[in-house]
Amino acid sequence: MIGKRARLRISGLPRSSGPQRALIVASFVSRVGNGLFNTAAMLYFTLVVHLPAVQVGLGLTIAGLVGLLAGIPAGNLADRYGPRTVWLTAAMAQAVTMAAFVLIDGWATFTLIATLDRLAATAGNAAGGALIARAGGERPAAFRARLRTFVNIGVVLGTLGAAFAVTVDTRAAYTVLILANAASFAGAGLIGLVGVPNYQPLPRPEEHRRWAVLADRPYVTFTALYGAMGLQYQTVALLLPIWLAAHTDAPRWTVAAVNAVNSGVCILLQSRIGSRVETPRQGGRAFRVAGLLFLVSCPLMALTADVPAWVAPVLAILAVCIHSLGEVWESSGGWTIAFDLAPDHAQGQYQGFFGIGFNAGQALAPAVLTTAVLGLGHAGWLLLGAFFAAVGAAGPPVVAWAERTRRPHPGTAGAEEVSAARGTPPRRSAGS
Repeated sequence: MIGKRARLRISGLPRSSGPQRALIVASFVSRVGNGLFNTAAMLYFTLVVHLPAVQVGLGLTIAGLVGLLAGIPAGNLADRYGPRTVWLTAAMAQAVTMAAFVLIDGWATFTLIATLDRLAATAGNAAGGALIARAGGERPAAFRARLRTFVNIGVVLGTLGAAFAVTVDTRAAYTVLILANAASFAGAGLIGLVGVPNYQPLPRPEEHRRWAVLADRPYVTFTALYGAMGLQYQTVALLLPIWLAAHTDAPRWTVAAVNAVNSGVCILLQSRIGSRVETPRQGGRAFRVAGLLFLVSCPLMALTADVPAWVAPVLAILAVCIHSLGEVWESSGGWTIAFDLAPDHAQGQYQGFFGIGFNAGQALAPAVLTTAVLGLGHAGWLLLGAFFAAVGAAGPPVVAWAERTRRPHPGTAGAEEVSAARGTPPRRSAGS
């Protein structure tokens, strides 16, 4: 039985302010819904709606790519009118689009609803990033790490709940899951409406541009690096299960075990490690550490094909433990850099763009990993590990480049003015 002190250390909830607690609870509720839906979505679309798997994949790809378009515009709206308004609107929109999935009767309606859902999700993520920056005060990345702990717990609980519908395997059971997910977005929005302040827009410098992030070359470069490093998420979720099934004699329960271990490590360590990464320079070093850990984990995953069946699960779990530790360092470093290098008055725009980079990487990951890595076998795994290490090594110099470009400009709102609008003390300098 987990003791009270251990539970508090895992969650970090008692250390959070009122707005932070509201965002944590809202995110937890919505992610339980996501866990319910995502686990059974493919089965619903193919077995209940009777869409071919290829059509489902095509529709989701179209939706994902179109959804990227909402990132910067939604971020700009959050910066201009306040992030809570845009976030709440997106949550309500997702409640509607999720509920509409029970009405689909063909590929066209499926693709349309999925696209609207992705647009709302992208807008919500952009505004949510700006909300985290405001509610997080001086340490938004540390707050996001605590938030992610609850997100992971919510997804795990939702996944367990989805086993009911998968077992019953009826349209009514899947409909309950879909409507529960829709209700989770409505519930999250209601919690946010009651518990999250309506943060007002921060003062803008005179030279502010609507698409300023695109001219910020260091930030654009790091976003590309983070998107590339994001392939590591699909390495555990997609690539390793395929490898275990096709190239090893490991028991089938190994796939479930590695996913459980991945979630468990992230839940236990995300907040602890995230609280240690407080400046962009520390974020760059964390990014480099993550790349080195992936350099170790990828060859270990490949070796599962060369050991006896009883050893393969042990080796796979060891590899995933190392990989998950790298994931925690990677996400902690990435969030710190993404928040601290973004101007306070444009967090919505910058976080929206950062989300575009990550989602683009996730969209490309299945094709890259299944063709390049599986096609090359053991050599592909070694190249993947080397790729992650190279991307991680680029983190510190890109951060140093970004810090050199962030000098005060005439007309820029002063720290005291911004802090007064934020309601927090002035943020530490990047190099402190």
